[in-house]
Amino acid sequence: MARILIIDDNETMREGLGATVRRMGHEAVIAASGAEGLTHVAAVTGRPPVEFVITDLKMDGVGGLDVVKAVREHDPDCPVMIVTAFGTVETAVEAMRLGAWDFLQKPFAPEVVRLKVARALELRNERRARERAEAESAALRADAAAGYHFDDIVGETSAMRAVFATIEKVAPTDASVYIFGESGTGKELVARAIHARSKRAQGPFVKVNCGALTETLLESELFGHEKGSFTGAVKRKLGRFELADKGTLFLDEIGDVTPALQLKLLRVLQEREFERVGGEETIKVDVRVLSATHRDIQVEVAAGRFREDLFYRLHVVPCSVPSLRERKDDIPRLVSHFIAKLAPRTNPAVKRIGDAALARLGAYGWPGNVRELENVIEQALVFAEGEAIDIGALPASVRGGLPDNALALPPSEMSLPDILEDLERQLIQRAYDKSGGVKTETARLLGIKTSALYYKLEKYGIGVIESRGDRAAAAGAGAEPEPMLDDGPPGPGGAGRRDRAR
Repeated sequence: MARILIIDDNETMREGLGATVRRMGHEAVIAASGAEGLTHVAAVTGRPPVEFVITDLKMDGVGGLDVVKAVREHDPDCPVMIVTAFGTVETAVEAMRLGAWDFLQKPFAPEVVRLKVARALELRNERRARERAEAESAALRADAAAGYHFDDIVGETSAMRAVFATIEKVAPTDASVYIFGESGTGKELVARAIHARSKRAQGPFVKVNCGALTETLLESELFGHEKGSFTGAVKRKLGRFELADKGTLFLDEIGDVTPALQLKLLRVLQEREFERVGGEETIKVDVRVLSATHRDIQVEVAAGRFREDLFYRLHVVPCSVPSLRERKDDIPRLVSHFIAKLAPRTNPAVKRIGDAALARLGAYGWPGNVRELENVIEQALVFAEGEAIDIGALPASVRGGLPDNALALPPSEMSLPDILEDLERQLIQRAYDKSGGVKTETARLLGIKTSALYYKLEKYGIGVIESRGDRAAAAGAGAEPEPMLDDGPPGPGGAGRRDRAR
């Protein structure tokens, strides 16, 4: 909900405009003169600021152009729209030169005012989002200077600071680190950060995905093999332990290793030596082992599927990487990071993300965590038009939030009216999709009049509103059209401006 200031010396026009913006869910602040209106623009402790101004042009004393200049001086980001029955091209040009956002000539329909207000507030929110992103970028640079930015690991929440603190403490040592978290949370990035800050940083960092190979292939991958040791072994192959000598070996998805291979791993960790498959030579290595899994290994140990002694060899220092659902406050930072990383090669025109799209990302459940978020941003960059990612550029799975039987909860920092509006948008989008875009069926599913549906579709940018004629036809089907807002002279029989506005 925005706080909108309406300045007009005509009572009928003031009240008509006020009713229109209140129906949109905003707060209308009414002033009968330019001087009175400027008292609401001035900053007062405990009073929320005005976010949009609609002012008449011709008023005694302080006129509309004076209001534009005063508002621009006080708050350059507050849009001002001038309305007048005496508009000329010269006046409109002068108003725009002074900083007016728009110029509207009376009479006009309430729906025009609604569209103008919605667009102005959208632009204001985009500017605020851009400023917020710039501030967050500055904060990230400060984090880097303070040691809280690790390569591609981005985060400022307490959960991520705990991860950073663990990396800082354990990196200089040779202790084995057991990294656990859901798939896509960035476990490999944590392992690489530990290696980069260790005394082995100049040595190799070697990764093995234990869950991607069969037992036989994984054994050969880890320990290597001799020529002729099995069918297809046409030459000697060095294993990953050997390749990681004087460096770090990262065993990803260690929970997928079979019990037989677990025993061989235990020996390497204890003795720091092994033999290649089919070989007799004992090879000694100096390797630091980091491991990671999305499984709960303690449950696997209790079930007898994972060796307890190997678990304790790997689990010297545990490091828990939180899911994205547990650190949603980091989403704006992550999005900014991915845009900066991916946009130059995908869509260089994109510089930021819109407020509505960011809110939708905050409401989504993220089963794939940060990896999924990066994928979503890359897809959105492909379809984005202009310099900002909007909701329409997001993948359908994210735009829809959750399955049909659930609604995506908006971010907790949103106000109650904004939350209700977001949930209304979700319901309308769901009904629209279910009806295949047939508006009469959409209205039936929602239990509202078709004319009301047209307004809401236009408000939320859902589907395509074909023409004003469609809306007029819908209005004829049972809706009462809103009156034109006009402050012209009284009509015959004493029916003045107030009557027509009502």
